[in-house]
Amino acid sequence: MAGGEAPVLDTGVLDALAASVGDDRGFVRELIETYLADGEAQVQAIHAALRADDSAGLVRPAHTLKSSSATLGAMRIAATARDLEMDGRSGRPTGSATPEDLAAGLLDDWHQAAAALREWATSGDPR
Repeated sequence: MAGGEAPVLDTGVLDALAASVGDDRGFVRELIETYLADGEAQVQAIHAALRADDSAGLVRPAHTLKSSSATLGAMRIAATARDLEMDGRSGRPTGSATPEDLAAGLLDDWHQAAAALREWATSGDPR
């Protein structure tokens, strides 16, 4: 599945995550807050690696972003980050889009996913 075809946020993943921790939405909110802080740094590191034409430097932030995004249901970001990681590992584009093209949409996807995650975190929240 290409990044653009994946949902911005699969709330079923978040619901399953909450269920796996005894429906402790507070804990899941903490995970979301950590993801939002760390994920933004990963997005910035991806862009910095591309600006520096550093394929090897692309791998770690793309891998980290891929894994953490999938854990929280940010599936479009996970798919794009997976493609960027593969490009970094091979040192060349492995799909039809260049790493620069992938990264160009990543920031928009990041903002959409962050908003959707914040909305999920506050929905049904009695605080």
